[in-house]
Amino acid sequence: MRILFMGTPEFSVPTLQCLYDAGHEIVGVVTQPDKPKGRGGAVSFPPVKERALALSLPVYQPRRVREKEFIQTVEQLAPDVAVVVAFGQILPQAFLDIPRYGCINVHASLLPRYRGAAPIQRVVIDGEKETGITIMQMDAGLDTGDMLAQERIAIAADETGGSLHDKLMVMGGPLLLTVLKEIEEGREVRTPQTGETCYASMLDKALGNVDWNDGADRIERLVRGLNPWPSAYTRWNGKTIKLWKAFVRQPQEAEAAAEPGTVVRLGETIDVRTGEGVLQISELQLEGKKRMDAAAFLRGAHMQAGDKFARE
Repeated sequence: MRILFMGTPEFSVPTLQCLYDAGHEIVGVVTQPDKPKGRGGAVSFPPVKERALALSLPVYQPRRVREKEFIQTVEQLAPDVAVVVAFGQILPQAFLDIPRYGCINVHASLLPRYRGAAPIQRVVIDGEKETGITIMQMDAGLDTGDMLAQERIAIAADETGGSLHDKLMVMGGPLLLTVLKEIEEGREVRTPQTGETCYASMLDKALGNVDWNDGADRIERLVRGLNPWPSAYTRWNGKTIKLWKAFVRQPQEAEAAAEPGTVVRLGETIDVRTGEGVLQISELQLEGKKRMDAAAFLRGAHMQAGDKFARE
């Protein structure tokens, strides 16, 4: 097949490589524009562009895919299908109508649940037991098109946003190859999305601002879901602390009356009273310092039982 590939972050790269290795003709790779990165402002290529250049594939970086000039470019490329994996822009109908077989999306959730930009992190935060990959025929809506295939995966009890990302990003390519073969042979099965849905909005740093009135279960899932980015965090002694790993336990009788956010015990973990239960912080990072386990942190910090953690 003549394929136009569209993707931007690291998540998209294995699927691009899978299509290339399978021998499909990739007529172009579309990704977001380069951006300055770091204090020096050096230009950084999107991961998909880096891989495309390594494979000697032509790269296109339109600021807006709806621009007339880019639509004309795609018409000239005449792809059989466009494959979209975490590209980062909504495609207009004028674009969707160009490929012979339309546009196919590789989405990191079990649609119709968790439509949107951040399904991987949201399923961890929400305490879901499973997730997966959905291959979808795109329409003008946001992740609303007919489903072509799904593959499921269990969410581990200690799953982080990062570990689940790494599992899901290698699942899409093989499943996509099966779907493309079915489309070529005219035997694909389209299943309309029905039933309960929810939206996984884009992540921002404010999401990680811990509310100690929440239950310890919820906060622990937030810590895992936002690891490695943007991270859960709190304030202590006028400084920001990122929380990297934590556990949940029930409060002892003497701790039950403590206000949410209060440090109730120190040792191998930093135990903090929440709105329901106790959060045992085992890995954390004080601003300007390296990530470390709680025992190492306490050897250099003047923290004591009764101290308060607070929202920023």
